Amino acid sequence: MPAVEAILVQTTTAERKDADEIATAVLEKRLAACVQVSGPLDSSYWWNGRIDTAREWLLTIKTRRDAYPKLEKLILSLHPYDQPEIVATPAVEIASGYLKWLADEVKG
Repeated sequence: MPAVEAILVQTTTAERKDADEIATAVLEKRLAACVQVSGPLDSSYWWNGRIDTAREWLLTIKTRRDAYPKLEKLILSLHPYDQPEIVATPAVEIASGYLKWLADEVKG
């Protein structure tokens, strides 16, 4: 069996209710073992040729790399932004027990 690769996926939303909806859907579809919602936080970014700011909620989604394509598709289908942030980062070091739990819980 190939080694499981754990990743952390981030996305942000303007409304807490949207963050909660995405988190619930991701977990119900077993595309992640855990989703943390933090915030609100202040973001500054380029949009339509100018710097903009917004208060947002950050979702940190803990999953397996092989589940990413389905996870991205689900986030895009639910997300209210025209172009949402969806960024995946590999978990370079991870406790073996936590990795086993994550691998067992993600079914997507």
